[in-house]
Amino acid sequence: MTRIKGGLLHAKRRRGILKHTKGYRWGRKSKIKVAKVAKMKAGQYAFVGRKTKKRINRGLNIARINAALDARGLSYSVFMGKLKKQGIKLDRKVLAQIARHYPGILEKIIEAIK
Repeated sequence: MTRIKGGLLHAKRRRGILKHTKGYRWGRKSKIKVAKVAKMKAGQYAFVGRKTKKRINRGLNIARINAALDARGLSYSVFMGKLKKQGIKLDRKVLAQIARHYPGILEKIIEAIK
């Protein structure tokens, strides 16, 4: 039986790795061993980054809501507590957008919880 070395697949795999690491600095873009590690690390950082982005945006939304409520003499915690009691199910992202772009609607929500 003849021997199959699989050089084509090996080359394809390497090309795929190098395609992903295009634009990286120094040997991380051209040397296979270093590029493999760089690609793996990049994936890990991207995963962590997606989680961090959610955490940062949640804090930003809370700060935006709080700023809008401070101007109306209401605290964030009291506002959220009253929203829950009234059964108004608006998440922080939507509330932040309302507070930022539609202050009239925010006034109506505040009236509804009082």
